[in-house]
Amino acid sequence: MISAKKLIKLAKKWRKYTALQRRRISFNHDGRESCCTSLSVVDKGHFAVYTADHRRFVLPLAYLNNSLFRQLLKMSEEEYGLPSNGPIILPCDSLFMDYAICLIRQGRAGDFQEDFLVRSRCSSSCLVEGQMKQQLLIC
Repeated sequence: MISAKKLIKLAKKWRKYTALQRRRISFNHDGRESCCTSLSVVDKGHFAVYTADHRRFVLPLAYLNNSLFRQLLKMSEEEYGLPSNGPIILPCDSLFMDYAICLIRQGRAGDFQEDFLVRSRCSSSCLVEGQMKQQLLIC
């Protein structure tokens, strides 16, 4: 049987070890507020992006082949630059991203790409936001 002192010592070592492991998983902050509450590694075959309103989306790598999503990444590069130490932030809000994912899953993203990208640039206006809420209900 292990003595109480050895058990406490072992528990302290384990606590230090797990604290170090958590630090390795999280990404470095560049002084800004955290974009999300959980800083975890995504599953194999997926990647994480953040919207302008700081919502996290974990998407399959297959979405990188979609022309609509590639255009969103180009717009992100133009607006925010390439992140070296932080997350990828897309220049759209979470409502717009939900709608984009809905279209990509249905295979209809190519049909709406031009109109869709124009709306993403204006997604802060109330009129477009109201229209997108109605369209999201259709998905």
